Amino acid sequence: MDNRAEVREFLATRRARLTPQQAGIEPFGGRRRVPGLRREEVARLAGVSIDYYTRVERGNLSGVSDAVLDAIARALRLDRAEQDHLHDLARIANDGRLQRHGADRTAAVRPTLQYLLDSITAAPAIIGNKQMDIVAANALGYALYSEMYRDPARPANHTRFIFLDPRAHDFYPDWERAANINVAILRRDASRYPDDKRISDLVGEVSVRSEEFRTRWAAHDVRRHYAGTKTFNHPVVGFLELTYQSLDLEDDQGLGITIYPAVPGSPSDERLRLLASWAITERADAITIVERSTN
Repeated sequence: MDNRAEVREFLATRRARLTPQQAGIEPFGGRRRVPGLRREEVARLAGVSIDYYTRVERGNLSGVSDAVLDAIARALRLDRAEQDHLHDLARIANDGRLQRHGADRTAAVRPTLQYLLDSITAAPAIIGNKQMDIVAANALGYALYSEMYRDPARPANHTRFIFLDPRAHDFYPDWERAANINVAILRRDASRYPDDKRISDLVGEVSVRSEEFRTRWAAHDVRRHYAGTKTFNHPVVGFLELTYQSLDLEDDQGLGITIYPAVPGSPSDERLRLLASWAITERADAITIVERSTN
């Protein structure tokens, strides 16, 4: 798999953001045209020759050892997600692909996974794919992301909602953070699954329609998405501050489950209970409409 452009742009953007002062070195070589490190400075920090680092930054990761990748990561002060990303890019360059992304994951999940979701009653829980679709949810999960389900013709999709739906700016109190995280996760998965046409189609579609997305995509930021805190401004119950934990589903490659509990006894915990009541009412109303239309 030829991913030299991705490698080149990723390393160049990481080098450009790190100043000599941040790297702990004395700048050398006269007047600087850019604030970031020069290639020779990265090479010196990583303990490799300038020619060798130049070859790597030009996108040629063929045969580069894990030890050298780790040295470059330390030189560029890469965080954990960025280190993993660099190693993924190297494996793809050498092996052609990181791993198969599996079948089209827009279809319904296995019944046992839906049973698992439905057994979680005190917190929203969803299953998502690498294309940022929500492919399954429990009752509270559907209720939490109800704004994403307004278009029945398409899967509920985080990226399309954040960048193409004006309601997202109200739904996410810190929209900038939500947008940055979404693109960073998508960038990581796009590199891990370079032959996934649905990811590339999504990136192409949203890039054409959103300058905010294009700007973030060009930054080449990547992010791991396993645990943390998210805030929402739900149109029914208001502000929610929820912790989250995400796990990959090993037997269902390309899928992951995320659960959003509130701190017990907190205002958000009480609002989740209100959201659960609203979800029950909404479901009952939907069933009534269906029954009337069939009679």
